[in-house]
Amino acid sequence: QEQLVESGGGLVQAGGSLRLSCAGSTRSFSIYAMGWFRQAPGKEREFVAAISRSGGTTDYVDSVKGRFAISRDNTKNTVYLQMNSLKPEDTAVYYCAADRTFSNYLASSHRLERKYEYWGQGTQVTVSS
Repeated sequence: QEQLVESGGGLVQAGGSLRLSCAGSTRSFSIYAMGWFRQAPGKEREFVAAISRSGGTTDYVDSVKGRFAISRDNTKNTVYLQMNSLKPEDTAVYYCAADRTFSNYLASSHRLERKYEYWGQGTQVTVSS
């Protein structure tokens, strides 16, 4: 069973940057497509970004395109979310998630929570105006 631990959250001013990390616990990390989701207070959890097993394919929600970048280092069992030009509306708890898959491509279903088998505990990101 894969355990995921997020880190890197914090308080930042609007326009600033943060890099979130999500570390996996097993040597099987490279068999997972990985996703980042977020949940703002009073709102449902939403898709942010996803990356394929090898890192060759990525996907982003429109609201973060051009500002966020997802990447992974399978030698370190870690996926990252670089967040630039942060806005107050980016304030949320950010979760990483893992989908065990045989495909090296992303499907549209990787935008859905139910696609992922394992979840981290979340890390808080707060952007002040």
